[in-house]
Amino acid sequence: MSIHVLFLAAEAEPFVKIGGLADVAGSLPVSIQQISQSLGASDRVDIRMALPFHTAIKQNGFSPKYLGKFHILRGQQELPCQVYQSSNAGMLVYFLDGPPLAGKTAVYSPHSNQDGEKFVFFSLAALKLPEFLDWRVDILHTNDWHTAPAIIALKTQRCASGMLSNTKTLHTLHNLPFMGNNNENAMMAYDLPPGDDPNLPDWARLSPLPLGLSLADKIIAVSPNYAKEIMTEKLGCGLESFLIKRKSVISGILNGIDTDAWNPETDPLISQAFTHKNLHERLFNKRSLFRRFNLPEMKGVPLLTFISRMDPQKGLDIALQGLEQCQSQPWQVIILGTGDSIVEDLACEFERKYPQRVRTFIEFNNQLAHQLYAGADILLMPSRYEPCGLAQMIAMRYGCVPLAHSTGGLLDTIISVVKDPNLGAGFLFEEDTPSQFSSSLKLAIKCYQEPQKWQQIQHNGMKTDFSWRKSALKYIHEYQALVNTSV
Repeated sequence: MSIHVLFLAAEAEPFVKIGGLADVAGSLPVSIQQISQSLGASDRVDIRMALPFHTAIKQNGFSPKYLGKFHILRGQQELPCQVYQSSNAGMLVYFLDGPPLAGKTAVYSPHSNQDGEKFVFFSLAALKLPEFLDWRVDILHTNDWHTAPAIIALKTQRCASGMLSNTKTLHTLHNLPFMGNNNENAMMAYDLPPGDDPNLPDWARLSPLPLGLSLADKIIAVSPNYAKEIMTEKLGCGLESFLIKRKSVISGILNGIDTDAWNPETDPLISQAFTHKNLHERLFNKRSLFRRFNLPEMKGVPLLTFISRMDPQKGLDIALQGLEQCQSQPWQVIILGTGDSIVEDLACEFERKYPQRVRTFIEFNNQLAHQLYAGADILLMPSRYEPCGLAQMIAMRYGCVPLAHSTGGLLDTIISVVKDPNLGAGFLFEEDTPSQFSSSLKLAIKCYQEPQKWQQIQHNGMKTDFSWRKSALKYIHEYQALVNTSV
């Protein structure tokens, strides 16, 4: 008998994408279902996804099939929830809609307290879905704070439905600082009680993520190293003592990437396809960038790129200060991203200061991102912390060598050239400071000017398997362990 999993997320490709969660939610459950088909009948996974029916999904042209409706209690008030069905690569996907979602044009508000009503409603509606479908759920798999209220409701209200009577819960932790704070009113409006775990700080007792983490049967961080870092004072966000007490149920599974969408051999968005066997073809992509953006092409000068959300977490300021310290070194850089206005201004000012060396694009541009991965020599990832990170995996697949802060998933995915000259695929610096960044960049530039050594570094990265297969198998094993354990 197969394992039934209900996978909840706030966003997922190809329906709607704001951040990295959409990449994970669009690929991981599909991979789990596909890979499980090659296993024995008892190990197969019937995994289905539920998403809020965001206005953005409707505007993207998706027209799922209407299945019917049920009601959600908000105090004494009954709110209707409409259910729609679609699919993603053969996996069933359900969209849940209702008054808290109506008219909300943005997937996320800049202020999490404005999202509380929407995501608490969605989380509780998702718990009604199995009964509506007459489909047993063995594992409730939630992601981020937006779906944590489903764990809280399941554990505290002990849903009477037979479809949820033996359901175990697994929460994937993508980014601890985003906890859904200031949503006490929404939690109380839907009768979700404060946490009674004595290890939870008082301030966290009505915050969706901490409370969900206190009740989840299993917690999986998006990289093994991040699973350790959240138990430290530096990255524990005030929950480190509580998380240490929950250490026995916490582990890390590295995210993967969609290796079909990110494939330099078949990518239709780049100027010239290539593989690790014909790396000389890659140069056409670099030259295309020079022509397009009117940058002077100079022999022996590496083209750097920063492709990221403009957020203090991502450390662009560290990179820019580090580049200032390397003015005498040969480099050019193209910056792509949008987000925090202060960080955006820093990037724009840097181009004004170095017009012959820098190009800045304040935008979300998927096609340009593909072209930068395919044409730039070095990807800059100076993140102050990085739970997993996908950009470094994509970059390595495209022969773009990452230079990154040694944190979280960056440490788990990048083999340091310094520590292993034979297998190294990137450059890591230990402390998130401009001086450490600049020292690492100087070493990278030195290696770049030795073509044979540089090509070996590129080969090492391009031959690394960053597909979802390993990670999906690990999730399947976690599902099996939960189903076979009395909690």
